[in-house]
Amino acid sequence: MRVPAVKTAAGYLAGLLFGVGLAISGMTDPARVLGFLDVAGAWDPTLMFVLGGAVGTTFVGYRVVFARGTPLFGTHFQLPSKQELDAKLLGGAALFGVGWGLSGYCPGPAIASIGGATLPLLALLAAMVLGWFIAQRLSH
Repeated sequence: MRVPAVKTAAGYLAGLLFGVGLAISGMTDPARVLGFLDVAGAWDPTLMFVLGGAVGTTFVGYRVVFARGTPLFGTHFQLPSKQELDAKLLGGAALFGVGWGLSGYCPGPAIASIGGATLPLLALLAAMVLGWFIAQRLSH
């Protein structure tokens, strides 16, 4: 098997694992996310534990992966070089947060939930794709 095919298969496997993790943790249910944001009402701490598990896994995982020196399916790690905060980054983060808070979906769980498509989910996905196109046009 050629390396590009192995790299693609590894990407699909990682995406599948991510989607299964989202489903098992209940993060494909926007009510959980909205419940987490409802700190003055019926607060649901589930998201905090999922995020904590992700941070812990990432903390360990990065150290294990970088200890190898090179990635399994590439010649070098492709890491972002930009380190300063600018208006585009802060604006994008704010827009992402507002969209997540209003809908209860972030992009990963939204795509993982497409099997049980509802009108609000389809509207969110359409807005997300439109936003990608607008952002691409504005960035040139």
